[in-house]
Amino acid sequence: MPNTSASLSTSAQIRIYTQKEQGEEWLRRYRGYLPIFACVLGFTETGLIPGISAAGRTPEDRKYTACADAEFLYYGAEHKAQYPLPPLAAGASPVLISRAVFESLKIPVHLFNAGLPQPPAVPVIDLGGAPAKCLSGGAAMEITTVHHLFKQGLLWGERLAANIQQGYLILGECVVGGTTTALAILTGLGIDAAGKVNSSHPVCNHAQKWDLVQAGLEKMMGSKEPGEINFQYQSQNSVDPLQLVAGVGDPMQVVVAGMAIAASRSCGVMLAGGTQMLAVYALVSAIAQAYTLSWRPEAVVVGTTRWVAEDPTGATVDLALSLGKGSFQSGGTPPLLATHLSFADSRYPQLRAYEQGFVKEGMGAGAACIAAHLSQDWQQHQLLAAIEAQLERLSRASH
Repeated sequence: MPNTSASLSTSAQIRIYTQKEQGEEWLRRYRGYLPIFACVLGFTETGLIPGISAAGRTPEDRKYTACADAEFLYYGAEHKAQYPLPPLAAGASPVLISRAVFESLKIPVHLFNAGLPQPPAVPVIDLGGAPAKCLSGGAAMEITTVHHLFKQGLLWGERLAANIQQGYLILGECVVGGTTTALAILTGLGIDAAGKVNSSHPVCNHAQKWDLVQAGLEKMMGSKEPGEINFQYQSQNSVDPLQLVAGVGDPMQVVVAGMAIAASRSCGVMLAGGTQMLAVYALVSAIAQAYTLSWRPEAVVVGTTRWVAEDPTGATVDLALSLGKGSFQSGGTPPLLATHLSFADSRYPQLRAYEQGFVKEGMGAGAACIAAHLSQDWQQHQLLAAIEAQLERLSRASH
């Protein structure tokens, strides 16, 4: 289901789906420059619900997905991992894509622990957060933790941006179950997101996500009446966005929101991901408006993969456009960019699985490919070769 109105950028490797002029302008501004990559790791017990996510075959595997991805991103295939990459039902972790690009281009990587059940076995900046409880309870995190993490996000956004003279900052994430907390945040902000989000499954589990989100928002809003609330009206500017994160969010969201607000003041920002980063963008708009914080929406884009942007079982483009219709419109709709990377011709079935809708995105994979096009003008064959080389090294190392 290619979006016919999407414009291919000058390199034909990056597609712009929304806000084309602003997207083109952003790409022109940063062509030829290398980014810095910051990846925020977090955890929500929502990710342990059977069937909620395909990022790890079992709930037990999913506890360690973020640690495994961080370790692979940092050390690569030959390192004997304390947390090996978890087995997936199909496909291969998107961290292979990110690692292939960041290693080849020598892009600096900073890892942040916003709240994991156990510390990862890599040099990581611990932000003093905590894992979130399942969002269905409506009390996912302590509000004091959310405030603390938001301040850390602002602080680190400013610090990272201070090291960027000409380039831009890519903000990535790893949160298993994060598209469900994203749906909760979007809905709580009055954005019509039901049925539009993505997942790591080939066919998105919309009903399962929506049931959890409704339960969580009802508990959080203290609804007396069982049954569906019309969140659209509930939340016309009446909900404190940080309170909303405490109710139904995850620790990554508020950190990345803070980083994006602070960094946008002095450099370009690419939010790396699909649904989760659209939720973060909506949160940025809402927080900036609620707390009168200055930021530059024109400096911020969302960068993902074609598998997310054109996911026939989600509606990513429609979701991006819906951000302009929410009750918090300070940022409107962001430019949604995607790499045109294809695995159709890969010799590896794990990579070809992406073309069947498995995995799709994570660990900044889409943004990494966009960065390779922008800085080195990498084409499809160069990306594919680098990613397949990573997979080959990984299979050699694990035998």
